[in-house]
Amino acid sequence: MRFLYLLLYITLNYSLKIYFPRQKVLKRPRKFFGRTIYVSNHASSFMDPLVHGARQKAIVFFMTRSDIFKPMLRPILWMAHMLPIFRQHDNEDTKAKNDETFDKTAKVLSGGRNLLIFGEGFTDDVFIRRLKPVKKGALRIGFGALEAIDWKKKIYVAAVGINYGDPNYLGSDVLISNSERICLNDYREAYAEAPNKVINELTKKVEKMMQEQITHVANLKWVFFHEHVTRLLRDGLHPEDSDKSIPLQQRWENSRRLALWMNEQSLDEQEELVTLKKDLEIHFSSLKKKHIKEKYLADFASGHGSRTKEFIYLATLWPIALLGLVHCLVPYLLAKKFVEKSFKRRVFWSSVKLMLGMLFIGLWNIPLVMLMSKFLFHPLLDPYTAYAGWVAFVYYLLIPFPGVAAYYYKRKYEDFKVKGRMKQMDLDGMLAEREQLISRIRQWVKY
Repeated sequence: MRFLYLLLYITLNYSLKIYFPRQKVLKRPRKFFGRTIYVSNHASSFMDPLVHGARQKAIVFFMTRSDIFKPMLRPILWMAHMLPIFRQHDNEDTKAKNDETFDKTAKVLSGGRNLLIFGEGFTDDVFIRRLKPVKKGALRIGFGALEAIDWKKKIYVAAVGINYGDPNYLGSDVLISNSERICLNDYREAYAEAPNKVINELTKKVEKMMQEQITHVANLKWVFFHEHVTRLLRDGLHPEDSDKSIPLQQRWENSRRLALWMNEQSLDEQEELVTLKKDLEIHFSSLKKKHIKEKYLADFASGHGSRTKEFIYLATLWPIALLGLVHCLVPYLLAKKFVEKSFKRRVFWSSVKLMLGMLFIGLWNIPLVMLMSKFLFHPLLDPYTAYAGWVAFVYYLLIPFPGVAAYYYKRKYEDFKVKGRMKQMDLDGMLAEREQLISRIRQWVKY
């Protein structure tokens, strides 16, 4: 394990626990090594390798798009276990470059280590719960490695599903589901006779296994219907519109069951569902125009429209939020401005902000904590000043928590204002419409 990979493995577990407070890994690999190619969905660009690398036990080398391998970044990417994969528009000599990379992947696998490949090849600009067609590269790499070592060792393939509440929402959920492994050596004879046929068939099998690890809505036109249903019933993965008293795994299973039920229906031919789909779109569009979130409407529907909780939060936690602003606001704004200016596609923002925010906050607070240690901790701990350094170090490690408290303080303040505005509105029509939609969902959607 190279140094930067080890460092990120340690620090990212800390940062991701703050970003995704509720996490779960199903069928987590038990060993660091295993000669396994993990084929994962690619729901959120750079966030996916961060989550997989930090939360899975298996040590992996990442197959990464070659265009980020700039001369200055190459040593850093090498230390982070990244290997370039070249596409046709990346380099004129794509085949030769990829042959060099495949030689490295063969060495990685023969040495007992693992690969992580994002089978879809790219990430959608808008986060949706479905799997795009899986490419054949993982199986070609696997069988190429077996040929390179003359089939003397076993090489495996496994499917991984990364399931987010929403990767762009701080405080969301993430669940990783792993499939059983396929031993490629079992296909030696069939591969010798018809290699392309075996690769095609196994790619389809891996794609099916990947679909089983995630929420996969096959019909692209109906993906938002799935989201609207789970948001109103509050039993899915949406970061705001879900009942957190339901265990994360149960909400993931609910989300998957709904998708499986939808995939078995002729959705466009069922008039009741088509009408319901349109009415749900109108409902959520109306909420957006009025700057009302579904979670607020659900609170009023259940008789919890009071702002007491928000008021208590705002009244009691302002000192911690203020401390968070001192330690985190400037580095957060710097990271935010840099990322949003440098990356045109929003899908990259959350993961890069997480990484840069972690770096900038760490650097920004070194001199601050040193000053606090000298002028605050030492006087307070007199005559036990020998412990001041340790107190400062622990304080430094805890700095992200007041930063997150400040972020949530801002959210609570927005909740407080919106609920106050809603109290002045006539919500009877919207609440009746919401109740009617839920009734129709329970009547026509069976999962």
